[in-house]
Amino acid sequence: ISSASGGLSLLKGHRVLLRSDPENLRGKVALLSGGGSGHEPAHGELGFFGFGKTTPSPTGASGVLLIVKNYTGDRLNFGLAAEQARNHGVAVDMVIVAEDCAFDQPSKAGRRGLCGTIFVHKLAGALAEEGSSLDQIVSKVTEVLKGVGSLGVSLSPCSVPGCRPSFDLPPGDMELGLGIHGEPGIKRSKVASADEVVKTMIDHMTNPDSQSHLPLKSGDSVVVCVNNLGALSCLEIAVVTKAAIVCLEGRGVVVARAMSGSFMTSLEMAGVSLTLMRANQETLRLFDAKTSAPAWPNLSSVCVSGRNYVTEPQAASARPVMRGALERVCSTLLEKQEELNALDRAAGDGDCGNTHAEAAKAIQEWLQDHVVPGDPGQLLSVLAGLVQEKMGGSSGALYSLFLTAAAGHVTEGQSNAAAWAGAMHAGTQAMRRYGGAEPGDRTMKAASGAEATRDLAARAGRASYIAAERVTLPDPGAVAVAAILGAVLESLEKQK
Repeated sequence: ISSASGGLSLLKGHRVLLRSDPENLRGKVALLSGGGSGHEPAHGELGFFGFGKTTPSPTGASGVLLIVKNYTGDRLNFGLAAEQARNHGVAVDMVIVAEDCAFDQPSKAGRRGLCGTIFVHKLAGALAEEGSSLDQIVSKVTEVLKGVGSLGVSLSPCSVPGCRPSFDLPPGDMELGLGIHGEPGIKRSKVASADEVVKTMIDHMTNPDSQSHLPLKSGDSVVVCVNNLGALSCLEIAVVTKAAIVCLEGRGVVVARAMSGSFMTSLEMAGVSLTLMRANQETLRLFDAKTSAPAWPNLSSVCVSGRNYVTEPQAASARPVMRGALERVCSTLLEKQEELNALDRAAGDGDCGNTHAEAAKAIQEWLQDHVVPGDPGQLLSVLAGLVQEKMGGSSGALYSLFLTAAAGHVTEGQSNAAAWAGAMHAGTQAMRRYGGAEPGDRTMKAASGAEATRDLAARAGRASYIAAERVTLPDPGAVAVAAILGAVLESLEKQK
């Protein structure tokens, strides 16, 4: 650990990590925590918080706080260190972490210290960095510990190197309430889904009939830690984390912060522990304080509950709408192919339906091989290229001109009704500017305008060369435009 971190060093001759600059502890409380191997990254990489980092040297410090998990061996060894330090005139105090919720009636030894220890590390470290006194730190974390609870569950035991597993657990079974030293739990059952397991754990942790329960009611705010006991994958831990948040929120509990990962492991145990800490604004302030501890996660300081964490992709939701409209336009033009040809024979070469059908087929082929872009302007540009290439003639040029001019007025972020109206106007103006047609000239129109072309004299397009008395049918280009706009409207109404 010390070789990989610039802020830590190994005390020569001892299995003790300390900060590389203990001289900066002068005037502040030093924190001392630890335990046996196999619980990494605690206590090495998670025991170092700001200026209140773990250190065996109290030189210049205003006092030393020992943070001890409630196991007999830990209490004895830290107790011995405390007595030796007092004999040297060092101000020492001890906080015993005993937040295990497994036993309904704890023995004389009391509740075990589990992953809740890292919460004490964090809060005490933040207080020490702020210059709080030893008594103030002890008082604060002791009060916080009344609202901390932990419970573990595992699918396998762990095995100390060179030794057999500490207990047998058949495949398909899980153990509830086990400790971090390989000791078995309090209850064995069949493996269930993450949601069921988490519910069982939280039910047990908050059961008021248990002497070691964590009092938790609707409206309470908590920090939740989902701790990998050693052998679960990141994916499995993520599933459990979501289940824990959903379960707590279902009880009316506000999840203020959520942390997940490997914090207090038990060698290679395939299990997880949940730690809950009731939190007020002051506790959250200390919890959020910046730290140089290498293994402490870079958590957001935003409350987990009460925010919408699913964002609807606007562009993606517009794609099926635009695809549906295009498909309807294409099928409509193919259905009207002969009708448009017949209308065109009165004043042209009778291929208006064919040219529109060619454009429709080209668009259909493109839709089969491509994803409709989320940017409407980009889609209009694609369509402009297709009709220019496949439709041909003056109609192809006019449609391409319209679409090209319109494309610049609608974007992925600006595609409301006003933007589309502006795009339509820009396209129409481009057609008038380059084609020379004006309203009333009997050329491309829509709806009632298309029918009204029966009585208009053609002053633009091929029909302008035909005697007016011979042109008595609606303009085929106007009928085609009306059919296109009608197909778009019909498609949009169906997709509401």
